[in-house]
Amino acid sequence: MSCKHYKNSPQKYYKIISFATFVGLLYACSTTKKVPDGEYLLTKNNFEFEDKKEFFDEELKDYVQQKPNKKQLLFMPLSLAFYNMANPKYDTILNEYMTYPGEMRNQKLRDSLFIKYDMKSSVGKSLFLDRILHSWGTPPVILDQTRTEKSAESIKKRLTYRGYWDADVTFKHSLDSSAKKAAVNYFIKHNEATRIKDYYFNIPDPKIKGYYTYNLNKSLIRSGQILDQTILEKEVTRITDMMREFGFYKFNSSNDEIYFVADSLKSRTQVPLTMEIHKDSLDRPYKISTFGNIDVAIVDEPGDYPKNTKKDSLRRIRFHMMNNKYKPSSIWRAIIPDNKQVFDQKKLDMTKRNIMAMNNFSIVKARDSLRQGGMASPNDSIVDVLYVLKPLPKYELKVGLDGNYSQILNLGISPSVDLTTRNLFKGAENLSTSLSGTFGSIRSTKDIGKRVPAYEISAQASLNFPRLLLPFNYYKFLPKRYTPTSSILLGASIQNNIGLGRVNFNTGLNYQANINDQVYHKLTLFNTQVSLTKNKDAYYDYFVNDQVVKDEIFGDYFEFDPDTKTKFENGQLTIDEVSKRIIENKDYSGSLDQQGTDLLTAFRGTLVNKDRQTQDVLISSMIYNFVYSEIGKKDYPNAFYFNGKVELAGNLLSVFTKKDNSGGIVSGPQGTIFGIPYAQFVKFDIDTRKYFKFNGNQTLVLRQFVGVGIPYGNSKDMPIIKSYFNGGSNDIRAWVAFGGLGPSDSQVDERVRTYMTDNVKLTTNIEYRIPFSNMYEGALFTDIGNTWSLRNNNNGYGDEFKFNKFLGQMGVGSGFGLRINVAYITARIDLAYKIYDPNKPLGDRWRFKNFQPFKPTLNIAFGYPF
Repeated sequence: MSCKHYKNSPQKYYKIISFATFVGLLYACSTTKKVPDGEYLLTKNNFEFEDKKEFFDEELKDYVQQKPNKKQLLFMPLSLAFYNMANPKYDTILNEYMTYPGEMRNQKLRDSLFIKYDMKSSVGKSLFLDRILHSWGTPPVILDQTRTEKSAESIKKRLTYRGYWDADVTFKHSLDSSAKKAAVNYFIKHNEATRIKDYYFNIPDPKIKGYYTYNLNKSLIRSGQILDQTILEKEVTRITDMMREFGFYKFNSSNDEIYFVADSLKSRTQVPLTMEIHKDSLDRPYKISTFGNIDVAIVDEPGDYPKNTKKDSLRRIRFHMMNNKYKPSSIWRAIIPDNKQVFDQKKLDMTKRNIMAMNNFSIVKARDSLRQGGMASPNDSIVDVLYVLKPLPKYELKVGLDGNYSQILNLGISPSVDLTTRNLFKGAENLSTSLSGTFGSIRSTKDIGKRVPAYEISAQASLNFPRLLLPFNYYKFLPKRYTPTSSILLGASIQNNIGLGRVNFNTGLNYQANINDQVYHKLTLFNTQVSLTKNKDAYYDYFVNDQVVKDEIFGDYFEFDPDTKTKFENGQLTIDEVSKRIIENKDYSGSLDQQGTDLLTAFRGTLVNKDRQTQDVLISSMIYNFVYSEIGKKDYPNAFYFNGKVELAGNLLSVFTKKDNSGGIVSGPQGTIFGIPYAQFVKFDIDTRKYFKFNGNQTLVLRQFVGVGIPYGNSKDMPIIKSYFNGGSNDIRAWVAFGGLGPSDSQVDERVRTYMTDNVKLTTNIEYRIPFSNMYEGALFTDIGNTWSLRNNNNGYGDEFKFNKFLGQMGVGSGFGLRINVAYITARIDLAYKIYDPNKPLGDRWRFKNFQPFKPTLNIAFGYPF
């Protein structure tokens, strides 16, 4: 920072320095303000591992009984500061006052406490500010040395639980009498682990033993591994779930039928382990249960069943309804268990999931129980199931107002109105209609230093069916457990953002199926989009950089061909007609030097942009989407994610082609439907991610995206709305969206790169996430990638993908960020820097010597980027 800058803005820097000084003094002076003499404020728990570190060591911190005050501002415990700012005279009173329920906290209670603690002169005082500070604050954590000893014992027990029976845990207090602060140092030595020498199992019941041995390869326990109790617990859960799937109802319901016995008489480091499975002390045999009666009641109030309902049945499922608002067939599809089938706990779980996914009912009761026999004891092999459902309201209206930020839109607001109409045709169909808009400002294409208004208004209607819309019975090849659903979508939008605006219409028929909690399929038929460009003739008014290039080459060409200049000035030739002459005139291109050739190539690039930006297009496609996701599943700490999509467009429309239009300047004539060119292409997208958890809750994320669009037939290029672009908060963050990143050999003139899109995309993202607290999380990241054309369709523009060149054309950006978790929302701020810019000349692409730490690319968004 220069002195000149400071002198020009003294007040601004005075405020910053004053605030920083205030915060520093607040932190330094207030933390021990209410620590009694002879006591110490606990500031830190340190862990020193004397021999090695294990993957679970981070969890040992949870077994410390005393933890320092939480730091809300990364570097200081703000809640402690609030507590210390309150008048210490009233601490005792307010500590007791806060223990009372909220409805009892009033002046009468405060006055009674003043009298109780002999503070009669304070009767009548509100203590408003002190009460606020106490409610926001937390008292200082005073070191309790006896609790440190108990913490060491708890840590040792946890190490034993993890298989380190001979671990040693000691501690030492670091006391600072003058500052009244203390830290606790825990010294941990794992020593040699206790391992499973041999693994045995004792299962008297032959059926249980048969199922277990048949699936023995899935066991989590192996000879030679560490005797970790958490692994034994997971094995118990695995066996329990497996046996319940095989029909053993309530298997291990009391959690005492499966246990392990370790023989440590001969050794503490090599221990034989035996698993025992017993129903009871008499080893009575287990029985495989079957589903009995499946009853589903739809009621207005819980007490309406069974007295106010009428009984009906459909394919072995009994329905109890008060009226005919719902067809039994619509609910039958969601019920997975069937009469006389072998009991399977997963079928009950999937049924609950299906009912909730219908968004038509709340589950008042979901009960499964053994059928009562003729005597008092139940029949232990038949399970009756009952679901009592209450319909949700017919109409549900939601009004929302969101704020958003991007490099394109800047700060904008997004109001929305959503109306859900349930059970439209008595088959649990839902009609969702929405009207939404986004309003803000964008960077002007005429003057990048200014911003102009921008907006997008859209209306959508989606009719959702809890079944597949097919003219035949599909349950033989697609079972109910896959939860098949359908939806019909119809929408329209009008937008005015990057220069020229667009009007879009879309419709489609979607089929979805969830195979299980990880696998999802979606097939979209008749996915039709119509995209119409507004203000085509104003292209050069908005894209002024392209206009500068156009004016330069027009001036040069007019010197080569004065007759064209005369006709243009007299209005006999349009801008597009002159542009076409320039591109097609081989005598002119052959007369150019290198500088002129570069200008012609740049001009051809502007024409590619113009054709794409101003094109009207009709897209009718079929899309298949497959998703496999382990994200958020507790059994997959190192989660994997795969999303693959294939889109095929235009084949059906080619049958109905009526005529050709003139096309764009460089795109050539195209077949049309109702006067609108239609697109033909095939497109493949693959998005893979891998999450690695280590050191407790730190995460390393690797992401790879590969996208390829292949235009053919009626399309020379991919439609711009289906093309790939670089940049933005979820992509290569060192570049803004549509911010000029492109293959280096096409970077003849940077002015025409701003809105370039292409049909091949490779992006690699690496992000390391480090939680500071429950609220704050830091991140370090590197993004690598670019877009290309699949082949050189642009006559020397140089953006085609080549295996021997693409690595040197990848843009590289790195940076760091902060995530703030509030409730269920994660706000994200990322600061990114260009490391390797393929758009710069050779020898100047590595940006280290031009590094500007105070001028990063700022990304503000909500949610994780991937």
